[in-house]
Amino acid sequence: MHHPTSAHPLTAASVAATARERFAGGANFVAGRPADGTSGRTHAVVDPATGESVYTYELAGAGDVDAAVAAARAAFPQWSGATPGERSDALHRFAGVLAERAEEFAALESLQCGKPLKLSREFDVPGTVDNAAFFAGAARHLQGQSAGEYSGDHTSYVRREPIGVVGSVAPWNYPLQMAAWKVLPAIAAGNTIVLKPAELTPFTSVLFAQAATEAGIPDGVVNVVTGAGRDAGEHLVGHPDVAMTSFTGSTAVGKRVAEIATATVKRLHLELGGKAPFVVFDDADLEAAVHGAVAGALINTGQDCTAATRAYVQRPLYEAFVSGVADLMGTVRVGDPFDPDTDLGPLISHAHRDRVAGFVDRARGYARVVTGGEAPDHPGAFYRPTLIADAAQDSEVVRSELFGPVLVVLPFDSDEEGIRLANDTPYGLAASAWTRDVFRANRATRAIKAGCVWINDHIPILSEMPHGGYKASGFGKDMSAYSFEEYTQIKHVMFDNTALARKDWHRTIFGDR
Repeated sequence: MHHPTSAHPLTAASVAATARERFAGGANFVAGRPADGTSGRTHAVVDPATGESVYTYELAGAGDVDAAVAAARAAFPQWSGATPGERSDALHRFAGVLAERAEEFAALESLQCGKPLKLSREFDVPGTVDNAAFFAGAARHLQGQSAGEYSGDHTSYVRREPIGVVGSVAPWNYPLQMAAWKVLPAIAAGNTIVLKPAELTPFTSVLFAQAATEAGIPDGVVNVVTGAGRDAGEHLVGHPDVAMTSFTGSTAVGKRVAEIATATVKRLHLELGGKAPFVVFDDADLEAAVHGAVAGALINTGQDCTAATRAYVQRPLYEAFVSGVADLMGTVRVGDPFDPDTDLGPLISHAHRDRVAGFVDRARGYARVVTGGEAPDHPGAFYRPTLIADAAQDSEVVRSELFGPVLVVLPFDSDEEGIRLANDTPYGLAASAWTRDVFRANRATRAIKAGCVWINDHIPILSEMPHGGYKASGFGKDMSAYSFEEYTQIKHVMFDNTALARKDWHRTIFGDR
């Protein structure tokens, strides 16, 4: 294990003490104020790096969801009636508050998730601030189609209008960024929102809502309720006053969310699981592909729907790639998330660590575990970076979403075989292809069925570009101006220009010309 240096001032204990003070009022935030849950059941936030409980709170129940939805509904007329410039100004202030409190966000995210502090500081928090700045600008560009006389006798134009109250459910792997991805496009478009974060990781979602209030966004526009999925989550999705549901999580739970949302005929946005292929052609830069595979597989300890999980390597490079990835994985420093030198933190919980270990242990019966494949001797939920080779395409470790620091590598011969294997999955969230040949690259971007295809890289995302999947990875887009397609309604407005009492088309109903 990698151990912290004594020079770094932040520790899990000091951050936990700050969290208990910051969230003494509860893990909900409704109508501009913190609130306790009223379900009668408590939940403990556990530091996955130590296994120790750091904060205990009462879970939200149906009544708390009702109160949050009522607050959002009450805030909707004022917020939706604000000018685009007013909403933009508020979001610019919001981005400023987030930037000012960046260190607190990073520390809390690392505590509750076990993320290395450098990942929270350099990826999660800056990405969130940038998202807020982007949507501050995008709020002023919610335009419909320009007016025109398309029938000859009428002037038509298109209005883009907010939907109403959005009920969003976010996962535990990127709590801060998922709060931003859910909240920012929704409120930039003039909606109000109730966000349900995962019970495991409420801190930064609640702090995000508090920051919105600090920035002057009106009470009730951003609300957070932290409760269990089967009561608070399902009640939120099925609530008759919620006009839209946005869910990020597993495909299995996404199907349940869709069932509930369909019953009330509400707008639905789903970002679900992934099993991203990493296709390495025989002309690729081997060193770049090896580094990209290790980084792409291990980011956030592999708990990322877009993480590189299935590497397909053309046979001339296969053995060198396996050897290079194994060697590089061996240099990754596993340890205390608050040590600035740590590369890989724990998984989210011991239960999830054991689930990942189960996949790897079963794979020993049909594949080769090249490196890793074990938990270090440590009380936290750690698992060593793991590389598996020589598995069959139809094996469990290739087909199922492990959500851990595990990469499986398979060989292929022809270019067509590599693309076919990449697409041989129910998922379609992200993929990458590695080649120096522009024609191979273009063919891969056309042929691979995924919402994002990187060439000679894997993982980078941008506020200006959409994120969302194909197939069982869901539908709809986060980030970018494309996300407004999820959070707005299109209205056609038509004016008669003739001033005639009897129109030509009336003859189809009564009379003749």
